[in-house]
Amino acid sequence: MSKYDRLGAYLREQGREQVPMTFAEIERIVGTNLPKSQEYPAWWSNSTSNNVMTRVWLDAGYRTEQVDTAAKKLVFRRIERSRGMAESPREYASPQGPAEKKVGRHPLIGSMKGTFTIEPGYDLTSPMFTDEEWAEIEKEMDEDGDQIEQGMSGKNR
Repeated sequence: MSKYDRLGAYLREQGREQVPMTFAEIERIVGTNLPKSQEYPAWWSNSTSNNVMTRVWLDAGYRTEQVDTAAKKLVFRRIERSRGMAESPREYASPQGPAEKKVGRHPLIGSMKGTFTIEPGYDLTSPMFTDEEWAEIEKEMDEDGDQIEQGMSGKNR
């Protein structure tokens, strides 16, 4: 649990599009002083790698705007969650033919959802096989190719 979690809970309770706050109000909510780096606009950026508190307000569904470090105030604005293509109503040709158009979610959108999971920490860019495994695969392919060639030339009859 982060010392800033109370800010996230506060923002979730607001339910407003904009939540203007002073740095002092934030400190009262979290129950501790903000770090010295609060004086720099970069600390208030919405980059998830910035600091622990950034993740808290983003997870609560808000982003920072109008950061005024001199006046020690800012505005949290609700993040518009993109519903994405899977949930957006769109016009599509019905299965009865292109002449009949329907508006809504195409029946195939989302049909693959949940069919596989990538385990946390799995590197999709890592090679599938080690060099030794590739050497074995190539050897087997060469042997198969030799057998095919022998069969085609009639040597195996």
